[in-house]
Amino acid sequence: MRRRSFLLGMAAAFAVALTASRARADISIAEVTLRNGSGNSIGRVDSDGTIRNSSGNSIGKIESSGTVRNGSGNSIGKVESDGTIRNGSGNSIGRIDSDGTIRNGSGNSVGRIDSDGTIRNGSGNSVGKAEGYSTSLRHMVAAVLFFADSVSVLSLKRPR
Repeated sequence: MRRRSFLLGMAAAFAVALTASRARADISIAEVTLRNGSGNSIGRVDSDGTIRNSSGNSIGKIESSGTVRNGSGNSIGKVESDGTIRNGSGNSIGRIDSDGTIRNGSGNSVGRIDSDGTIRNGSGNSVGKAEGYSTSLRHMVAAVLFFADSVSVLSLKRPR
């Protein structure tokens, strides 16, 4: 009887842990090169989430949790698995919709990432490309475009 209770307790604990890990839904991270409208490399994200500028210098990192860190390792924001973009204080400042539209805190479209990796500004004009892109990387690319200072493809006013 005690063994059965122990096994049931372990099974319940495992079920709770499994549910909690599924609820955390990390974002996908992979190597992507970002190019401007002229085709010049303006930065990249390495497979470990390191964000690099056009010179190859590390300027930050994006973690699978969606947290974006600057070059000093400080959290400057986060993109959540539901697409909400938050600043370093946790306030909602935008979102990435399931169709790739990037919205500011007022809900206005400021850009878009097409399924082929084409990056468009708020007017719909092509302003860059994310090479190595797939739709599973949408949150990662949106976070980098939103937070990385050296990646100014969308000409967004960066939230601080």
